[in-house]
Amino acid sequence: MHPYTKSLKLFFEQHTNPLNATPMKKYMRDQFEYLGIKSPQVTALLREFIKSNGLPPFEKLDLISRELWSLPEREFQYIAMNLIEKYEKKLEPKFIETLEYLITTKSWWDTVDLLAGHPVGVMFKKYPKVKEKYLKKWRKSENIWLRRTTLLFQLGYKKETDFDLMSEIIKENLGTNEFFINKAIGWALRQYAHTNPVPVKKFVKATKELNPLSRREALKNIGA
Repeated sequence: MHPYTKSLKLFFEQHTNPLNATPMKKYMRDQFEYLGIKSPQVTALLREFIKSNGLPPFEKLDLISRELWSLPEREFQYIAMNLIEKYEKKLEPKFIETLEYLITTKSWWDTVDLLAGHPVGVMFKKYPKVKEKYLKKWRKSENIWLRRTTLLFQLGYKKETDFDLMSEIIKENLGTNEFFINKAIGWALRQYAHTNPVPVKKFVKATKELNPLSRREALKNIGA
């Protein structure tokens, strides 16, 4: 284990709170163990740790992220994502392989959505060839979390959203009963509707096969 990872692990383990850990684990359907450190405290403690120890070496970000991901307590995955986000603008094309690994390992909405909306979105905007290669691959994947990522990576794009692309990816996922796909379709449409509601309304009206959940989510803030 890299010394930075080891120091982070020991520091956060000192703040374990079993009283919080049980309900946090239950909220996530008992899929992950928890130290019992709630999100605001994770952020505050990480800030404190970085103040004393600095950020991890950029060239070791891949290794440290994967090591944190391997630890059983969910907080360490949140810490990994926080560190990645701090280096977002410096990420190099090869790091997409790390992001793919993180998306498909210990997968659940709490990690996948942040990875999709932040580092993946940033990298796809910055590196068109990476976007072309991995979108093509992920759109065809049987892994629902990779497909969910293709639906959500434009969440922060606003006026730069490629709505035609979003529409194509949505249509590829119609007809599924998978909750996390149908929810993501609605969320992507709802988010873009804040910027440009007219095409979203037209798309929802024209797409009869749209799942009721997706439809409700898409129109939540703009009405039918």
